[in-house]
Amino acid sequence: MQRLVLTTFILTLTLAGCAQLQSVKPGTPVAEVIKQFGPPITVCRKNDGTERFIWTQQPLGHYAWGTDTNKDGTIIEIKQLLTDAHFEVLSTGKWSDEQVLCEFGPPANIEGIAKGNERVWGYRYRQFSVWYSLMYVYMGADGKQANRHHPGPDPMYLRNDR
Repeated sequence: MQRLVLTTFILTLTLAGCAQLQSVKPGTPVAEVIKQFGPPITVCRKNDGTERFIWTQQPLGHYAWGTDTNKDGTIIEIKQLLTDAHFEVLSTGKWSDEQVLCEFGPPANIEGIAKGNERVWGYRYRQFSVWYSLMYVYMGADGKQANRHHPGPDPMYLRNDR
């Protein structure tokens, strides 16, 4: 347990600088961003040869930042990904598990629920930039396609006053 706490503390300190990721200017070479902020947690290659990079604080943090690259290896714009507004992209079209992973990064947890035998991905985030919440993304029985999503309170922050 102490090792988990220490690891989490070190990871939190390492990623504390990620809040400054959004201040990186478009056109900055990816290599320069990686040198300053460390390697991204997720890298996805797109069909057009460009890449998507995600730096995340999951599983215990509430923020993730992502950027797409130009073909010349520079970034387009770094954005905060775990927001109510950004999760709404899941309401458009069909989203495979790989697309969700490449859009938001890895979830904080993956659970199964008995009803419908669905897989549910949980992303910790700050709902309305205030409340400690989880965005639940239901991936269907096969775990391969998102079919709905909704926010809920993060059980990690619920008080147990018994």
